[in-house]
Amino acid sequence: MKPNSSMLRFFGVAAYELINSKGQHILIDPFISGNPKNLIKISEFKRVDLIIVSHAAYDHFGDTEEIARLTGAPVICGSDVGAYLKAKGIPAEQIRTIVWGIAVEVASIKVQPVENHHWSQIYMPDGSIVSGVPNSYIVYVDPGIRFYHCGDTALFSDLKLIRHLYNPTIGCLAITNPVEIDKDEIAAGHLLSAEMSPYEGALAAQYLGLDIVLPCHYINPECDDIHEFHRFLSAAKKQGKKVPRSVVLSPGEMLELQPSD
Repeated sequence: MKPNSSMLRFFGVAAYELINSKGQHILIDPFISGNPKNLIKISEFKRVDLIIVSHAAYDHFGDTEEIARLTGAPVICGSDVGAYLKAKGIPAEQIRTIVWGIAVEVASIKVQPVENHHWSQIYMPDGSIVSGVPNSYIVYVDPGIRFYHCGDTALFSDLKLIRHLYNPTIGCLAITNPVEIDKDEIAAGHLLSAEMSPYEGALAAQYLGLDIVLPCHYINPECDDIHEFHRFLSAAKKQGKKVPRSVVLSPGEMLELQPSD
């Protein structure tokens, strides 16, 4: 890592680490130990300044509890995740529960929760179920670098409003399903798409006005949905529309972040 540079590391599915120019490490949706292609162990996180959780699904909540316990890092999350962490003994002063619109600064890092169309629920230690509001986020990494994390949102037209209000420069969009971990799901029928199809993801990338888009929610970067996503972006570009540059990362790969303004 270059001195005073901003970096992003991808672990698979929707798990990211952001490192700002101050050397602070931000984990988002840290699905680490159950991630089949991730080679990083929890014990290797020597510094964690902030953990951000979009919702309680196991492949997003991931190892939040263990990392928070090991590092003492504060956690930004929804009410259901916050209730679970408190029930598991994580101190209340280590947790900041939020919902759309409530901007916060934790560990000197500004985070803006934004609208998300999904669900979130978690089994409490006593077996009861708690539900909460899922979040997407704008993370202010460094001047000119505003990272949009989608969580697991579906497409909705007010992504254009998020662009107008917060102007994210780089963002991830869940346009496929991690079939390697979904194959054992017990349910009727089978999934035809993720929360966004590749076409919907291409629209979302344009609605948000991103400079760089990171398609995500995969373990294998060579999956068909990624190729289809790129075909839709290319088609939009040929029509004269402004589309972001797409960067496909393999688990463990890093990307240097450049300010856009």
